[in-house]
Amino acid sequence: MNIQFGVDYYPEHWPRERWETDARLMQEMGVQVVRMAEFSWSHLEPEEGRFTFEWLDQAIELLARHGIRSVLGTPSAAPPAWIIEKNPEIQPVDSEGRRRHFGGRHHDCQSNPVYREHIRRYVTAFARHFGPNPNVIGWQTDNELGNSHRDLCMCEHCEAAFRKWLEQKYGSIEELNRAWGTAFWSQEYQSFAQVHAPKLTVTGHNPSQMLDWRRFYSDLIVDFQRFQTQILRKEAPRQWITHNMMGFAPTVNYFDLAKDLDFASHDQYPGMGLLKEKAASLGSGSAASLDIIRATKEKTFWIMEQQSSITGWGEMSRMPRPGQLGLWALQSIAHGADTVVFFRWRSCTFGTEQYWHGILPHSGRPGRNYEEIKEFVHKMTPVMPEFADGLPRKQAGIVFSYDQEHALRIQPHHPDLQYPEHVMTYYRALHRKNVPINFLSDTADFSGYRLLIAPLQYLMDPELVQRYRSYVRDGGTLVLTMRTGVKDRNNQCVSDRPLPGELQDILGLEIYEYDCLRELTAKIDWDGQKYEGYKWCDIITPQTAQTLARYDAEYYAGTPAITVNSYGKGKVYYVGTEMSPELADRLAEEWIQQGEAMPLLESPDGVEVVHREKDGKIWYFVLNHTEQLQEISVPADWKPVLDGQEMPVPPYSGYVYCQEKDCGQK
Repeated sequence: MNIQFGVDYYPEHWPRERWETDARLMQEMGVQVVRMAEFSWSHLEPEEGRFTFEWLDQAIELLARHGIRSVLGTPSAAPPAWIIEKNPEIQPVDSEGRRRHFGGRHHDCQSNPVYREHIRRYVTAFARHFGPNPNVIGWQTDNELGNSHRDLCMCEHCEAAFRKWLEQKYGSIEELNRAWGTAFWSQEYQSFAQVHAPKLTVTGHNPSQMLDWRRFYSDLIVDFQRFQTQILRKEAPRQWITHNMMGFAPTVNYFDLAKDLDFASHDQYPGMGLLKEKAASLGSGSAASLDIIRATKEKTFWIMEQQSSITGWGEMSRMPRPGQLGLWALQSIAHGADTVVFFRWRSCTFGTEQYWHGILPHSGRPGRNYEEIKEFVHKMTPVMPEFADGLPRKQAGIVFSYDQEHALRIQPHHPDLQYPEHVMTYYRALHRKNVPINFLSDTADFSGYRLLIAPLQYLMDPELVQRYRSYVRDGGTLVLTMRTGVKDRNNQCVSDRPLPGELQDILGLEIYEYDCLRELTAKIDWDGQKYEGYKWCDIITPQTAQTLARYDAEYYAGTPAITVNSYGKGKVYYVGTEMSPELADRLAEEWIQQGEAMPLLESPDGVEVVHREKDGKIWYFVLNHTEQLQEISVPADWKPVLDGQEMPVPPYSGYVYCQEKDCGQK
């Protein structure tokens, strides 16, 4: 599919006479595809059974005349007012038992059979009508599934579905009682009918129940999407299906959600995280969100929403600086996006997202954003087919587990401990060194990675233990961190041995005590160099493990903070605290010196180097996320692909190189 760039377009927001102007400007910019209709249910079915597809037919035809094809979204994220009036029971119920009402989006219960019947009826008609249209190339299901369901729905339908899910998992109420430890506080159940969603209580919930509820709801969202993909596959088999995910969003397991898709898509807004990133880590947050989406199917992906201006609803972000829009789009491409769709074509003059700006301002007149993106699109369009489908080589892998995320949200231990942020400690350290990184699920194949980092392996089971043991025994280098092996998969604490449970032998250590640091920091010494740790200290008793760094304060001064242990043909590192960036950098240097991680290229802080491989060629992307000129020394066999790639690299810009004689370089 030779499509590289597109925009998100909402023709129903604008007068019909404006459509031609929009299509012409899109064509001039180099747009090849639009996404439409994901929020257009009321405009396409103003009353039950009366479909008004004609205006969308006309928009698709007009765009096609300008060489632009269409992707259509199923509109289940925003059921119209007439459905709510007729069936108010489809509105979700929050944890306090309150009904959430019409307005906003995702004002729906995804388990409600009446709502599903409305979706079945609509999506069937939608797919039958547009499936044969040669200018419609694919479908997006819903929109950002899980994004708006912060409390999740806890209505009677969701509770009934939860009970069914539990019965299928446990088989008997006795087994559920055992798994949940309901003997505590007299919470034993005599039947599944007594189990409810974890609504607001006087005190805290059973953590095992909470974990199963989060697992159930992720499965419910996956099933909700599958309900739609099955209709689309039947009624429109010619077209592909994707869904726009959101990086590390915690509600639904993206590895599971991606299984029913032809490829994943992602909504990328780098400007929203800029103020949180330190200079040395510029670009790391947005890079990681791209890498996790690539991991969901271990293949290239689409950006379905790429930031094109200021973001914000009631409050706004900063305006992207000159060059940043092109830089951010190039970063998406560098990390595996084969198609970039910019959100949105034009800033809307009404509704909640009036200030979530688009390529065109409210006036509809092209300005700097339009010209900058236009220049970028025209520069990159001829190049991108060369490395389409190309992926980075396997080197460093970081295990990302939704189970660990769920469990630590329920019991975070420290007020500021967050699973994704802890993961990012390790990602940033490698990213700053330009070490290629892949995320992978804890069910993925670990072989092929010379370095495997598994942060916060809080929940553990015998199968995962054995897979880690085998990986190390066969020669891999494994990194485990604080709070490893604390609980089983039922969210019950391990009681038959000291921490880290069944991983003691490969780690060569035991942990009998730990310290939640609260407002304190841990003082750490590594060969005379002083560092800090945060939030947590595992107090480590080494058995066969060697000490790399020691605590330098408190009653556990002199005990190990970081260890390494040989096991089989490999080795295992253990980090007993959350590291400062400086300490994480020191550990990353250790891995590099030991040959366990190989940087692509040395670069200044804020300059990212990424690669993609295809057909024996390697494509390198040098991305300057800083506001300064940056001098980079690249190898002589890296041939520039784009015109104008002279050093130094200008602020907020990127260069592309190819390592092969026939790379089509200028």
